[in-house]
Amino acid sequence: MTKVKTTISYVILVLASFLSAFPLYYMISGATNASIDIVRGKLIPGTHLLENYRTLIETQNLGLAMFNSFRNAIVITVISLLVCSIAGYGFEIYHDKGKDILMNILLLAMMLPFVAIMIPLFKLFASWKLVNTWIALALPSISTPFLIMMFRQAARSFPHDIIEAARLEGLSEIKIFFTMFIPVMKSTYGAAMTVTFMNAWNNYLWPTIILQDKNEVTMPMLVANLKSGYSVDYGMLMLGVLICTLPTAIIFLCLQKSFANGIAGAVK
Repeated sequence: MTKVKTTISYVILVLASFLSAFPLYYMISGATNASIDIVRGKLIPGTHLLENYRTLIETQNLGLAMFNSFRNAIVITVISLLVCSIAGYGFEIYHDKGKDILMNILLLAMMLPFVAIMIPLFKLFASWKLVNTWIALALPSISTPFLIMMFRQAARSFPHDIIEAARLEGLSEIKIFFTMFIPVMKSTYGAAMTVTFMNAWNNYLWPTIILQDKNEVTMPMLVANLKSGYSVDYGMLMLGVLICTLPTAIIFLCLQKSFANGIAGAVK
């Protein structure tokens, strides 16, 4: 009976792994095939990778899109980690009824989809004459309720006795945060960096609305442009999707251990 259950479990896991990995394989295979081969359903890798890449760089400004996406994702990630970690640390270390009420309001804000606040945000930035600026792009992503809650949960495991001892030694609150809290919470920062970078890199809707300059094109916007027109080169499209996917995949693979530990620590 035990062997039967084990066999069934392995079969289910193999099927789940296949269903999860097949889209990635199809994307890689499609990037190496011609458009007509993809339409016909060819699943075996082909020899048109260089042709697809040559067509992509000739018709689209790939270098500019990659630069803009990396710039936006890196800067937004760094600022978000700093702002949200300070907020989460403050919410946990300095208890106050007003702060608890504010935290509850922030958690309620997580229930609102972005499309519900998209138009008010656009009107707000338009009234400030910030449309088509990097500030308008980054400002809504700098502080998120999820990251604040994540750092607050992680701060609960930070020993308060160490904070009191550091205060007695004369350390300021800023030094305590930067020299003691940040090094201890490396896994939480790794998880938060993974989530923030992926969200900033894959963000399509808000940059499309707020950035109306062709020189501010990002990789998701470039991939969307590949589908425009009467005919679509699916080989070039698959290659564009593959290139757009690689940075987030590399970041996740490099930080997957910190991501798992950080999420587990935040849940605890």
